[in-house]
Formats: sequence, C-alpha cells, structure tokens
Amino acid sequence: MFDGLAEAGLFGVPFSAEVGGRGLDHPVTATAVAIEELAYYSSSIAAVFDVHCILAGNALTHGTTAQREKWLPQVARGTTVGAFATTEPEASSDLSPQALRTVAVPHGDTWVLNGRKRWISNSPAAGFIVTLARTGERMSMFIVDTNLPGVTVGEPDRKMGNRGQLTADVWFDEVELENDALLGGEPGHGLRHALATLTLGRIGIAAAGVGMAQAAFDHAVAHLSTREAFGRKLAANQHWQFRMAERAAEIDNARTLYLKAALRRDAGETFAEPEASMAKFSGSALAVDMARDAVQAFGGLGFVREQGADGTPGPVEAIYRDSKIGEIYEGANEILKGVVARTIFGKEITG
Repeated sequence: MFDGLAEAGLFGVPFSAEVGGRGLDHPVTATAVAIEELAYYSSSIAAVFDVHCILAGNALTHGTTAQREKWLPQVARGTTVGAFATTEPEASSDLSPQALRTVAVPHGDTWVLNGRKRWISNSPAAGFIVTLARTGERMSMFIVDTNLPGVTVGEPDRKMGNRGQLTADVWFDEVELENDALLGGEPGHGLRHALATLTLGRIGIAAAGVGMAQAAFDHAVAHLSTREAFGRKLAANQHWQFRMAERAAEIDNARTLYLKAALRRDAGETFAEPEASMAKFSGSALAVDMARDAVQAFGGLGFVREQGADGTPGPVEAIYRDSKIGEIYEGANEILKGVVARTIFGKEITG
C-alpha cells in the first residue's frame, strides 16, 4: 500500500517542487483533503500517510538546508518510510523536560542518545524516526536513522482498530548520532518544532475523522433507503430522518472547520489555533458518533466483521473500531479543549 501511494504521487502533495514535491499553492489544505479521501476507505492507510508526510515530513522542513535536501526528496518519493517519536511510557500529553526520559548528551563531535519511545506509528517499517529528546534543561529533535547500532524497534502492538497502521516501542541504547542529525542544527528548539508539527497533525486527524464519518454516513443512508421493516423503508422513520439530517450538518461543519485551519496554516500561521484543536476534537468525536449510528442502523450486520453463513462482510464495524483512536492521539480531545479554553479565557485564568 505504501508503494502504491508513492507510485500515485501522493507523498509529493505536501512538499515543494525543490524537494520533489508537487509545489502546490495550498499544500496543507491539499494534504488534509487527501487524508479525508484515504480515510473514507481506510483509516489505517490515512494514518500511515499522515505520519509519513505531516509528522515526519513536516518536522524535516524545520531542518537545515542539508537535512532538507537529504531527507525530504526521499519522503516525497516514498523511497523511505518516516516516523515521528515524542510519546514515552511515562510522557504523552506532557512533553515537558521533567517528564521526558529520552536523553541526548553531547560527546565530542557527536550526540549519544538513550531512551524509549512508545506508540510510534510506522516505526516497524521506518527508515528514520524524528525523535524528541531532552538536551540539558531544554529539548531538541534528532533525525535518527533506524539502521544505526543501538536502535531497536519492538513488535507491533495488537490494537482494537487501525490495525494496518503499525505502532511499536522504540529503544535507543547508546545510539551515536552525528551533529548533522540534530534537527535545525541548534539544540533547544525541539519543543517548538514538535508543537508546530503536532498542530499540523491535528488538522490531519480532523480530516480523517470527517472521512470516516462520511463513509459511515453513506453506508447508513444506502442501507436505510433500501432495508424494509414493518412494511416500509427504515428511512421512513422520522428518527432516522432527523438523525441523518443532523449528522449531515455536523459533517459539513467539521469539514469546513478543518479546511479553515488548513488554509490558515497555508497562509503562514505556524500554529493555526484555535481552529486546529477545534477541528480535531470535533472531527474525531463525530467519526465515533456517526460510526455508532451506522452500526445501529445496520443492526446485527453492523456488529459483525463477516457473516459465517455466506461470508457477507460487515460494512461498518471496522469504521467503529478505527474511529476511537482519533479522540486519543495527536493530543487527547480533553487536552485540546483545554487549549481552546485558554484562548477564550486566557492563561491567567485557565492555568
């Protein structure tokens, strides 16, 4: 699937022509739309694309000229797989230096990296992992080649949903990194790079949520329009008429919100808040709600992966399983509601 996306030229959508990308006028918006379309068919593949392009690829745009010239053409062509590592067993939403246990220490002309990362998407297939580490009292990001001695990627996690998106723990044991692995060439800017990247990632998750919601909606509409009970179509019941009218409006609103956030980013606003956070928690929650409605509309067929009698596939159960993670990763929805609240009331009140 990854090679297929590369052959279709999709990995070039976010990037400039100078590094082998499409050179689009609105690359963030185009990337988000691509994610929505991919998520309509597979949340897992949309997530693979998101991590490769939005997280790993976008993080590299903060690199030096030499780093961009070395790595971005490989990302845009899909000749290597990118991953992005901030989360640890004891540090997820809290990315403070006090919480981070992965540490890089200068050693002559090199850095020595030690630590452990968790839930690292794409890592079992990755050629490089952009990694957040503590460097003294501040944090920095490093481009870690996974072929280096001391880099170990664990077995993929066995997840409820998004099973086609591989995640695993990654260990760094005395990994020696050249100075040119330090993203941007200067230490201490890791948190800024990580937050800017994660904000962009939230737009991608919002778009994926809209894609899944639209898929569940379309499946449900088709079923409600054809399935009969008590002598009439299910869609003749006012409950489903009103419910689907509400969901149609919510999907359109969620799509408009992620597009607004993407256009703000294309206009040069680094963080594009609060729209990015609002888009993420709105789109991801909507995907869960719409998937649950679709399961209910299909009844028993909505609950099964496949019928034992004749092999008929369940049309929406995978969407239901896949949708939940959107409320958790790239910033838990509760955290992002706090971000939005801070813009409403001010940090002096919210803390």
